[in-house]
Amino acid sequence: MELIQQLVNGISLGSIYALIALGYTMVYGIVKLINFAHGDVFMVGSFVGFYSITVLDLSFIPALLISMIVCAIFGVLIERIAYKPLRNATRIAALITAIGVSLLIENGLIYIRGAQPEAYPNDVLPMDKLDILGVSISSQSILILSVSIILMIILQFVVHKTKIGKAMRAVSFDSEAATLMGINVNNTISATFAIGSALAGAAGVIFGIYYIKIEPLMGVLPGLKAFVAAVLGGIGIIPGAMVGGLLLGVIEALVSAAGYSLWRDGVAFIVLILILIFLPQGLFGKNKREKV
Repeated sequence: MELIQQLVNGISLGSIYALIALGYTMVYGIVKLINFAHGDVFMVGSFVGFYSITVLDLSFIPALLISMIVCAIFGVLIERIAYKPLRNATRIAALITAIGVSLLIENGLIYIRGAQPEAYPNDVLPMDKLDILGVSISSQSILILSVSIILMIILQFVVHKTKIGKAMRAVSFDSEAATLMGINVNNTISATFAIGSALAGAAGVIFGIYYIKIEPLMGVLPGLKAFVAAVLGGIGIIPGAMVGGLLLGVIEALVSAAGYSLWRDGVAFIVLILILIFLPQGLFGKNKREKV
């Protein structure tokens, strides 16, 4: 029963990683950029959610939506100001810029509000314990997982059924051909950043409710772990990011359950090293040597 409890914890944590990983994977799929500032968009989302709940006195869903909207706008601003001028620059220039943007966001927030942590209120979501097949599961975990799954389903719908989703897939496949077909590549890239950032904002609010404590540097580790999740699933592949995030969360929970909780952060990077050695294309990626 303890194992099932840990699996539920792992899936809840993994769903947060999956939401952040989707932003990495979508941006990489379209502009071949690893957006290392993405973890800090997640952190900003967490703070927007916190102030929406404490200052504006909103409930969970309105706070989640406000956080997603603010982060979507923030993501587009980052793309337009920092990345758009580097569209044709070398990969390393874009990567260094991403790290610079990340540091700017973290230290900018510390400058504005100080480095002290905040604590989400305990009563945002009901804390009831549900007894399912003899396993005690918090209703909070189930709600968090449900919200994450709903957001992932909406994303799949947007990518596969809407006009902007088709444009995103076209730009991902061949941006020059997409331009010739009349697709506005710049707007499509901005939309990708907006959607990825909105998901990171949602993950920030969910993380704050689940773990209570938030602070300006909180985006670094979940951001890196979400990157590992994206690589694990196959970077640039949306279902891969979802599965990679959930798998990583479960692996961390099982490591903690086995009594190695001090190792749980390190395990993510051991997974990254193993994936890069034995399966560099990820679980869902096609091998570059294969004919597509």
